[in-house]
Amino acid sequence: MKRYKAGIISLGCSKNLVDSELILGCLKDAGFEITADQQQADVIVVNTCGFITPAKEESINAILEAARDKKEGALLVVSGCLSQRYPQELKESIPEVDLFWGVGRHRELVDSICAKLGMPCGCVYSGKRVLSTPKYSAYLRIADGCDNRCAYCAIPLIRGGRKSLPMEKLVSEAETLAASGVKELTLIAQDTSAYGKELYGEPKLAELLQELCQIDGIHWLRVLYAYPNTVTEKLVDTMLSHKKIVPYIDMPIQHIDPTMLERMNRHGSAEHIRHITRYTREASSDFILRTTVMLGFPGETEAQFRLLYDFLQDEPFDRVGAFTFCPEDNTPAAIMPDQVDEAVANARLDAIMRSQQQISLKLNYKRIGREYEVLVEKITKEGCFGRSYAEAPDVDGVIKLENVPECVKEGDFVKARITQASAYDLKGEYVQ
Repeated sequence: MKRYKAGIISLGCSKNLVDSELILGCLKDAGFEITADQQQADVIVVNTCGFITPAKEESINAILEAARDKKEGALLVVSGCLSQRYPQELKESIPEVDLFWGVGRHRELVDSICAKLGMPCGCVYSGKRVLSTPKYSAYLRIADGCDNRCAYCAIPLIRGGRKSLPMEKLVSEAETLAASGVKELTLIAQDTSAYGKELYGEPKLAELLQELCQIDGIHWLRVLYAYPNTVTEKLVDTMLSHKKIVPYIDMPIQHIDPTMLERMNRHGSAEHIRHITRYTREASSDFILRTTVMLGFPGETEAQFRLLYDFLQDEPFDRVGAFTFCPEDNTPAAIMPDQVDEAVANARLDAIMRSQQQISLKLNYKRIGREYEVLVEKITKEGCFGRSYAEAPDVDGVIKLENVPECVKEGDFVKARITQASAYDLKGEYVQ
């Protein structure tokens, strides 16, 4: 019997990437050969993002390109958030697609693909992922969906409420990843710091981190997407009490003005954001804080923007991502009065990013002369590149290393001294 080849185009966030890896795992279990060459694939899965307008546009363009470039007779499958959110509209507008699928139910998706190809369905699926990240680094998705219902966000409409995975299942998955060679494990969810609340009655991220610290082979544990109201002193203390947990947390605040937070339906308070930010800084000067802010949310005044701008100056974050408000279908914010002019929102975005560039540059300059453990990620003709604990994969800068011996290979941890710094990237010399 012919062995079919399958490939995937994964779009959007790291949480969607885990879905793509699970789909690839099911395809492999069903007997498909996994290929990165779209021209050779008998099945092409486009796993889409539907979060905001630019992501939707990117997904639609990727679908159209795949339809144009696929080999004759190949099956084109569209899955993910965009397909979950607009199934009928996509079917009507892109008839070249052979199968539309939403989020989750990966085994049923592959069964449907097999049925369309005339292959046997209902194989025994292992539940294992085919990692698309480097073999030494992987994401651990600890929950799906979200209960926060921020006024601007469509994720709960697409993926439903928060569904945390049981702790024992996550520990088992992490052990499997470690046994395969994964050294860096990055914990992700829509709201990582609320992990386990619906299972255990209260957030249990600190306890999960303590369990994961016991796994041999895991060298770094990192936390992304922590919602501020459930980032507590206990969580910060836990992160600083284990050497495997890197002192780095991504905590999107979105705003600091109380009225804006209320209009956004953000849980928690501006007072808590200020408190936990200061507590983290005072607990360790080495702690890396990353955040995300939104500009131009409906009703945002110049004074409210200035309050956010000043807060980021007075309580500087090491990393700041910023974006302008984008009205999303069926969200409360899309029909709120006092929509901010696009040009005004973009000007505020530009002001925030220009300011942050100078803050990041100043903070990076302070790292010159210090030694760091660096995970080597890429060795090319252009040089050797890696990351310290202070740089998260895919979102932060890199460190270019000099005088690295030939025996060093990708995935190794080495020690390096920082010699030069820019706002985003650094240079360092190999120490050992």
